[in-house]
Amino acid sequence: MAQHGSPVAIRHLSKQYDVKGTPLQVLQDITLSVAAGEFVSIVGASGCGKSTLLRLVVGLEGDYAGEIRVGGQPVEGTSLDRGIVFQEHRLFPWQTVEQNIATGLLNAPGTPQDKRRSVQEHIALVGLQGFEKAYPHQLSGGMSQRVAIARALVNRPKVLLLDEPFGALDALTRSRLQRELQRICLAEGITAILVTHDVEEAIYLGDRVVVMQPRPGRISRIVKVELPRPRARGSADFAAIKDDILEEFEPSGARQALLADS
Repeated sequence: MAQHGSPVAIRHLSKQYDVKGTPLQVLQDITLSVAAGEFVSIVGASGCGKSTLLRLVVGLEGDYAGEIRVGGQPVEGTSLDRGIVFQEHRLFPWQTVEQNIATGLLNAPGTPQDKRRSVQEHIALVGLQGFEKAYPHQLSGGMSQRVAIARALVNRPKVLLLDEPFGALDALTRSRLQRELQRICLAEGITAILVTHDVEEAIYLGDRVVVMQPRPGRISRIVKVELPRPRARGSADFAAIKDDILEEFEPSGARQALLADS
């Protein structure tokens, strides 16, 4: 299958905020390459700057040191080539499902007929046929996130950025939407970058898992996930990768102390 996505190249990226006149370093010397069609997960504790990194790639923030390129072009503000899904679905409550999805095409080229067809295709893609005329208050949290994903995908972005998209959902809904997201990204050949605090989710979805450490945010290691899809969360190989990554977040010496006490 030809890849639809674009490569992402981040080189020596650093970002700081001014807090009451004092510089606060949020990201330090981040270098990461994501291949076209690759799915990369980023995990880290709160405060490691992973959401800031995503906002910089999508173009919602600027004023940084280093370089961010998508498809070889420097990132300068937002673009239809980059779609984003947040933890909160951010749907317009006064619009129906199809109207909310159509807002993703407001600045896109194409005839009204083309846009209507694309909206219907993406409603089908996320499995919401029959809910075209429903309003957000009539949908479950999982259905609302499906609408948000369809809205992000409707103009066929080259890169899909996901900021804790399933963090507010119950475990069963989260698992179901993870499978759906994987299916969509593989079918469309999209380049995807997921930020999550859920290590299991990161391994289930990612071709690679980027582990970040905080204060300032930096990459501590990158783990390649060489498991066949669909991945069995209960397998020994899956558990081994999960344990390996979780070790990164334990205080130094904590594991040895636990083993000594057992």
